[in-house]
Order: sequence, then C-alpha cells, then structure tokens
Amino acid sequence: MDFELPDEHRMIRETVREFCEEEIEPVAQEIEDDHRFPEEIFDQLAQLDVMGVPIDETYGGLGGDQLMYALVTEELGRVSGAIGLSYAAHVSLASKPIELFGTDAQKEEWLRPLAEGEYVGGWALTEPGSGSDASSMQTTAERSSADPSEVEASEDGDEWVLEGTKQFITNASEAGSILVKAVTDPDAGYDGISTFIVDPHEDDGFEVTTVWDKMGLNASPTCEITFDGVRLPEDRLLGEEGEGWEQTKKTLDGGRISIAALSTGLAQGAYEHAKRYATEREQFGQPISEFDAIRDKLVDMHRKTERARLLTRKAAFRYDEGVPVTEASALAKLDASEAAREVAEDAVQVLGGYGYTTDFAPQRFYRDAKLMEIGEGTSEIQHLVIGREIGL
Repeated sequence: MDFELPDEHRMIRETVREFCEEEIEPVAQEIEDDHRFPEEIFDQLAQLDVMGVPIDETYGGLGGDQLMYALVTEELGRVSGAIGLSYAAHVSLASKPIELFGTDAQKEEWLRPLAEGEYVGGWALTEPGSGSDASSMQTTAERSSADPSEVEASEDGDEWVLEGTKQFITNASEAGSILVKAVTDPDAGYDGISTFIVDPHEDDGFEVTTVWDKMGLNASPTCEITFDGVRLPEDRLLGEEGEGWEQTKKTLDGGRISIAALSTGLAQGAYEHAKRYATEREQFGQPISEFDAIRDKLVDMHRKTERARLLTRKAAFRYDEGVPVTEASALAKLDASEAAREVAEDAVQVLGGYGYTTDFAPQRFYRDAKLMEIGEGTSEIQHLVIGREIGL
C-alpha cells in the first residue's frame, strides 16, 4: 500500500524507521532482559516530534492524522513491542482524550507536556475485579469540601476524593499524568462513571503498589496503582460528570487502531527475521526457503501481515474521515492481534532451536504478541463488538 501514502506520511515513516533500526533495535532485547523502561528512547522520540503525532499543533502536537500515527506505531512495533506499547498508551489513551474532551485550560496544563514528550502518560480503567465488565467498577470519586487552607485549589472550594485500585495500567510508574475512571454515581450504571486527571507526583494518596513481571513487554511497565483519599480539585474532572463511559468508548475506537498497528508491526518484524534466516540458512545443500514447507509458511506469514496492514489502514482512514469506526477498529484489532501471534509463532518455528533462544528476536515477538489479543479489549470482546455492529 506504500504507493497510496501521502508524501508527508511516507517521510515520517521513513524517519521513524531509520531511528528504530539505529537506536531501538540494538537495545530491544537488552531492555527487555533488564525490565527497564528506556526513558532515553522516549526523549529521542520527543526530539523527533512524534510523541503527539495526532495532537493539534496548538498544544504541542505534530498535527498529523490517525493514519500517520498508525504508521509510527507500526514502525516501533517492528523492532520493539514494549516501546510500541508504551507509546500507543501514551498517545491514544493518555493524550488524545484530553484533546477530545478537555477544556482549553486542561489542554494547556496537561496535554501540552504529553504532546511535547516532557513525560509519558497513562490511562486507568481496569480493576482487579472488573476486567471486561466496567460496570462492576469499584473505584469511586466523591465530592467533598476542600481543606480551608487549600480552597484556592478550585473556584468553589469543592474537591473530589478518589478511592480504589486499578490493575494492569501501562506506564503508571513512569507517568506524569494518568486519566482515571471512577464511579461518581453508584446508581447510574455506565452513566455514573467519570474521568479524572491524576498527577502521580503531586497528588497525595497515589501509590504504585506493583510493577508486574510479565510473559513479555517487560520494558513497558504494567502496574497496579491505588488511590487512598486522593483529593482532586474540581478542574481535574475531564468533561462532564457521568461522561466517562462514553469517553471510554470513543477513546477505544482510536486505541484499537493503534493496537492493530502495533500488532502489524510485530508481525512484520517477526516475518522479516524469519525470511532473512530462511534465505541464509542452508540444509541439504540449499537455503531452507527453497523447501516447500518453509516457503509456504513464509508466504502465509506475509499474507497475514499484509491483511492486517490493510484492515488497520482502512480503519485509520475512516477515523480521519470522521465516520463511525467502531466496527472497523474492532475488526482491525482482532485480525492484526491474531496475525501477530500466528506470524511470530511461525517465525520461531522457521528458526527451529535458534528461534527459542534470546539470541534471536522471534521469541520476543512471540511473547509480546500475545498481549495484543488481551489489551484494549480481548479478542472475545472484539467478537462481541463486531457482532453488535453487524446486527447480530
């Protein structure tokens, strides 16, 4: 599909690809082994001006569209799933909702540093007892009169007091801001959920209680966080009270496109490593790529990757056209995430015993790819969403 890309998109993609190959690929296994968030890489991405690709230039972004953002995410995933995941969470989940739903003052205070790459952001929805069922959310935010000595914190002296626990939150241990979903009206179901902006460094009562060791993606921190009487001024409410779930659905429409793009990148990276190995490795006097079994496997890997890419770019294009994308984004996410796992698994198989060692990248792509079928809505949830959209 490269011939269909506008020149500006092609230029951004090539710039990011070069950066990924020169700066990220050489350290991708090292940061995974060390379970280290590569802050220096994100500083360099900020210097490239891609930490806010789809954010308006007014607030420090690049002013690009969803397609351009998907291209950047794919290139990151092609060399490091962990960096791609932290990047996607930062842009789609932590930054874009502030642009979509925030006031001008909130955008200036909270969106600008995210878009300019001053720090990464996080987004907190999932809880220990509520995975796909957000209606059973236990984190609450209740109105309370502010401490008289701190009345200046909001215009009328009112505050929100946040209590609860969130689970599996990307970037939380590194974030400069986190968007938190909380119940503000327990009797209103989904209409009783609201969104709040939390400052992990300044808001007392916030704590990162666990940074999880995971099957893969360990250079991207996944955390449990708690809120113990976190007092937030009135201006930390994002949008109106009770709009949190509608905001979530709109956020996930874009977020699933980014996970589809990340998955496509993982598939592409795994395929490239397998193809390179197969054309260089000789058995019985010829490259193993010339054997039917390996050739057919590589062809299927290429086919699945291209299909994922087409669905992802279709969803991104529709998003940029301003038309509903719930079905398209769910379809892209479902297909690309499964393609990533299948292609990565086949890449390990092509390399045989070498594919099972950390000296070669396919094992990392394989471990990283599995989360793509879980995060931002499991594959089962994508089937549910698509089924509803097509009238089933």
